[in-house]
Amino acid sequence: MRDTTPHHPPPHVGPGRRALLTGALAAAGLAAAGCAPPDALLTGDTRLRQWNLFSGGDGLRMIEMHDAYRAEHPEVDFRATTFTWGSPFYTKVAMGAAGGRGADIATVHVSRLESLAPGRLLDPVDPALLAEAGIDDTVIPPNVWEKCFFDGQLYAVPIDTHVLIQYHNLDVCREAGLLDADDRLVQVSGLDDYMAMLREIKAVTGAYGLSVDTWQPWPNFWALYRQQDGELLLGEDDFTMDDDKALAAMEVMYRLSEEELAPRHSMLADTAANLSNGRAGLMIHGNWEIPTLEAAGTAFSASQFPDVFGNRRTRGDSHCYVFPHQRDPDPERIRAAVGYAAWMLRHSLTWAGGGHIPAYRPVVESAEYEALHPQSAYREAAENVQFEPEAWFSGSAGRLQEEANGPLTTLHQGTQTPEQALEQLKGAIRDLLTVPSPV
Repeated sequence: MRDTTPHHPPPHVGPGRRALLTGALAAAGLAAAGCAPPDALLTGDTRLRQWNLFSGGDGLRMIEMHDAYRAEHPEVDFRATTFTWGSPFYTKVAMGAAGGRGADIATVHVSRLESLAPGRLLDPVDPALLAEAGIDDTVIPPNVWEKCFFDGQLYAVPIDTHVLIQYHNLDVCREAGLLDADDRLVQVSGLDDYMAMLREIKAVTGAYGLSVDTWQPWPNFWALYRQQDGELLLGEDDFTMDDDKALAAMEVMYRLSEEELAPRHSMLADTAANLSNGRAGLMIHGNWEIPTLEAAGTAFSASQFPDVFGNRRTRGDSHCYVFPHQRDPDPERIRAAVGYAAWMLRHSLTWAGGGHIPAYRPVVESAEYEALHPQSAYREAAENVQFEPEAWFSGSAGRLQEEANGPLTTLHQGTQTPEQALEQLKGAIRDLLTVPSPV
């Protein structure tokens, strides 16, 4: 939350009108040139500026955590600013860093690390300084920790893992006889058993078995593709993709809507509404939808992404802290930024309330997290997370998602076969490879 409270220097006694006028003109000149003295110089506090992209429920939790941080750190002049999610935010971070006048610390997706040009737009994190604050590879899952490195240097500090999970409407699934004594969904393995379960649920709802987002289907495709060990290797001017495994993933998506087990059109709030109003008994969506269902008063629980191809791998990402390049780095502010990141990790139980799986192991292993439901039921998904391939156009809010959603949406709409959609997807990837990185 932006702090708009003005900070003024204490009044002085003694200077005459000429001195006051000279000082005022000098201050005005500095301000006009964009060089007015920072508030921290006037208050004596350590100045710390943070940029993030959190709104809605995530934004409210972040504000709560920031208020607690300020209360515990009165010596830090801390201010956080929230920008529009997606491309506008990443453009803002890049432009600020390019001028050496960005935030001291920013929250981004670890999948976008390469697109932010580590070494030029981002400054590396000193692992020794981070370890002094209590954060190292012993308290972060290794599969997430390794994503924070670029060319052998640490550039990010992860706060969470967020993944696709499967929600279930308790009333619908209980009527279908698919819950155990603890209201956990009966686990099935393989496509045939999963489709059979969806038919049982549809017999209860009269509409669908599963609600999925057909407007942004790339994450679902990536999860199904990676469950088969499908690889997407992106070179400078060519790529490698397993057509057979891609077609198998697309066939699942096509069948879900073709057999009327999932809607042909569902976007934004529609997807969660289908589960809340009982038109579907299951929903595949990000773990960030927990606050939406709670606000709707839905009786629900959740588990990991369904086992369609012999495992529970799922598409995911990690929110992490990065340090935008500073033209004149201040060691005191760098230390404050690292301390802030470590504090946020240690207090990420609040963050977990919104559905995200904390990256800080002591929180996930705590009794307090065990008591969080349904969050504790899918925490193993952090070990099964499948990040997108490394490229400047990949990752959350990246061009790859934008371009891939078009052909994949046609599978749900029934306007293209999997074979046709695959060719269109591969063409989109080829086109992206011809576009130079903007940074």
